[in-house]
Amino acid sequence: MKEIVLKKGKEFPLKRFHPWVFSGALKTQTKSIEEGDKVKILDSKGNFLGVAHFQDGSIALRVISWEDRAIDVDFWKEKLQKALAVRTTFFIPKEGQTNCYRLVHAEGDGLPGLIIDIYNKTAVIQAHSIGMHKDIRLIAEALQQVFGDQLACIYSKSQATLPERYGMGVSDEHLLGEPSSDIVLENGYKFKVNWQTGQKTGFFLDQRVNRALVGSYSAGKTVLNTFAYSGGFSIYALGGGASKVVSVDISKTAVDLIDENVAIGFENDERHHSLKADVMQYLKDEKELFDIVIVDPPAFAKNVRKRHNAVMGYKRLNMMAIERVKKGGLLFTYSCSQVVDDKLFYDTIVSASIEAGRPARVLHKLSQGPDHPVSIYHKEGHYLKGMVLRMD
Repeated sequence: MKEIVLKKGKEFPLKRFHPWVFSGALKTQTKSIEEGDKVKILDSKGNFLGVAHFQDGSIALRVISWEDRAIDVDFWKEKLQKALAVRTTFFIPKEGQTNCYRLVHAEGDGLPGLIIDIYNKTAVIQAHSIGMHKDIRLIAEALQQVFGDQLACIYSKSQATLPERYGMGVSDEHLLGEPSSDIVLENGYKFKVNWQTGQKTGFFLDQRVNRALVGSYSAGKTVLNTFAYSGGFSIYALGGGASKVVSVDISKTAVDLIDENVAIGFENDERHHSLKADVMQYLKDEKELFDIVIVDPPAFAKNVRKRHNAVMGYKRLNMMAIERVKKGGLLFTYSCSQVVDDKLFYDTIVSASIEAGRPARVLHKLSQGPDHPVSIYHKEGHYLKGMVLRMD
């Protein structure tokens, strides 16, 4: 491995186990280092700090090991075994109940730039850094060693998540086998997952705990699920005994998938209605009130520059959603924009409640599930914020 030396004083974040090094901290010239190369990081006195993937950009180094060691198949196997052990401590997977979960959550599992989701006997690998993509076949080999015959298919889905200059030369592909089934189990509910063309890796696994919470409140209630995608919240609401569930999404593909998922577990169930519509326009035009309204939009801001516009969008959306909640009803609202932190999200929902002129009480503050852990030294890994409000 080549070595990169940091400027004096720039080692302190690493000593606190923050896994990123920004380009301005580098003393060593990097012209001779290729993107995706593994390098040793040294402080200004030559002391070893970690092993990282190098990439030309604001975040220049992503630490994958705090030990001075080879990054071979044994390394990846150890990392995957540790990640699996974390999941099994809270009973994921659970026989006959749940066979889909996140195995590796990037920095939360000490592997910046790497996502691995398990869908029954299929593993979907998503590399967000060039270094991780260059190591993807070693990672696939380690997966096979860890899971053995429990794994029949490995799919690499990274083209869209890599820097464009590199991703243009990358194709999504099967690294092992072919999928035998696209039906997975989550808390006993069946879902069809399209990991090849669906959003992210095919299913929003981070909402598992929050979906179950919706189900626990749904008995006898009318439920509006906006930005419904594959209908996760809708399925749990139906399973929880809702009297009526309306699922709204602007995508016809999403609406078709919702209908398929409802048919799998609730065939010909007249309680469910799906609608292809722009959510904002639907909330503006429709006057029906619901006992529970769920607002789970895509990220409104991918970077700090777009944060203000995102906040304005969240405020307007939630104000309109609040107006659709019956007196004494509940609003489940979320933001997955990483640049909108907990306080800003909270303040935005307060502003929306003021604009709507409704008293409100916070019953729950929500986050991503435990298979999406956050390193205590890397707060940036906490991206999903949510609240449950009772509207009086």
